[in-house]
Amino acid sequence: MPGGWDRTDRLGNLIPTPQLRQLFEYFLSALGEESLPQLVARIQRALSVLDEPARAQALVTLGAYLDYKLAVSELEQSYGEVSGLGAGELQRRMAEIQALRRTWLDADTANAFFADDEAVDRFQVEKLRIASDDSLTDEQKAEALRQAESSLPEPLRKAREETRRFADYEQVRQELSDDPRALEAWRREAFGDAAAERLARLEAEQQDWDRRWQAYAGERDRLLSSGLAEPERREALERLRASHFNETERIRARALDSIR
Repeated sequence: MPGGWDRTDRLGNLIPTPQLRQLFEYFLSALGEESLPQLVARIQRALSVLDEPARAQALVTLGAYLDYKLAVSELEQSYGEVSGLGAGELQRRMAEIQALRRTWLDADTANAFFADDEAVDRFQVEKLRIASDDSLTDEQKAEALRQAESSLPEPLRKAREETRRFADYEQVRQELSDDPRALEAWRREAFGDAAAERLARLEAEQQDWDRRWQAYAGERDRLLSSGLAEPERREALERLRASHFNETERIRARALDSIR
C-alpha cells in the first residue's frame, strides 16, 4: 500500500498529495475482483487512521474523486477515437478534462493529484505540434522538442533521459557485442562506474540464466516425450529443475513452463 498519503498541517488539516490519489487508485485497481462498495469500504478503513479534521476531509476528497472518475469516464466515452488527433483538438480535450477535475476537486487537491499528468499532457500536445510543423527542419524540431521536455517536472524528465540512455545502450550493446572492453568503457562513461558494474553484473546473471534455461529446456523436452506416466514425469521434472535452478529460480521456471 502506498505510503506518505497521511500528511497533515499543524492544525490537523489534511494536506492533499499525489500519494493520497495513489492510495485511492491502489484499492480501485481491484474493481472487478471486488465491487465498488467493497473497495470504498476498504479505502474508508485505511483513512480511519487519520485524526479529525483530516479524516473527514479525506472522506470528502474520496467522494469527490469518485464523482470525478465517473464524470471523466462519461466525457472520454463521448470523445470516441483518440488516435490521429491533431495538437489543437488534443489540447481542447485536455483542457476540458482539466476543467472537470477542478469542478469536482478544489484547486489544491486537483493540482496535487494531477500536476504531473497535466505536465505530460502539455508536453504531448507540444510534441504533436512540433512534429506537424513543416516549417521546421529536423534539427529545429529536435531542439524544440528538447526545450519542450525541459518544462517537464524533474522526475519525469530524468525518467525520459534514462529511457533514452537505455535505448542507446541496447543499440551500442549490439554494435559492440564482439568487443567487451569497448562496451564496458561505454557503460562506464554513460552510466558511471557503480551503475556500470551493476549493469554488467545483471547482464552476466541474465546470460547465465539463459544458458541454464536452454540446457534445461532441451532436457525437459526429451523428458516430456519419453513416455513416462504422469506421476513419474512430474517427479522427474522437479528433479530436473532442481539440478539446474535454485529455489527462487524454480518458481520462475515453473511459471515459464506453464505458458509453453
